Amino acid sequence: MSVSIRPHHLLCMLTYLGKGYTPAFVDNYSAIVQRLNDGEPVELVDGPDDLCQPMLSEPGCHCRNESVRHRDRTAVADIAQALGRQLESGKSFVLDRQVLSLLREAFAMGTIRKACEGCEWQILCSKIARNDFRGCHLAPPD
Repeated sequence: MSVSIRPHHLLCMLTYLGKGYTPAFVDNYSAIVQRLNDGEPVELVDGPDDLCQPMLSEPGCHCRNESVRHRDRTAVADIAQALGRQLESGKSFVLDRQVLSLLREAFAMGTIRKACEGCEWQILCSKIARNDFRGCHLAPPD
């Protein structure tokens, strides 16, 4: 099995400390991060993913907005460049320590953060990156 993740959520996961929109969202997010920590592969998807599920029935849910799809297109291009390989929707890969290290390094340097512009979590994520990602939940096994 694999975890369906939209590209900009790969960026969000780098700084996840257990905070989110609603308690149901946080519970779901934490469970997904645990699956990734256990070595389950990521499958990139276009549109709402496993993280979005608790939000989809909420009034004003932003998961299907064009602005979010734009974040995904921006994120996948930046992430692919940072990893030095093409990333395609429907393809799976393991978010292992090497990949996580490359992404966090690029995130801290700001080279994969264009998709974060205007995000309500941007300031918090910047603080977490400046703090060397201490306390972040995503920490897959070697």
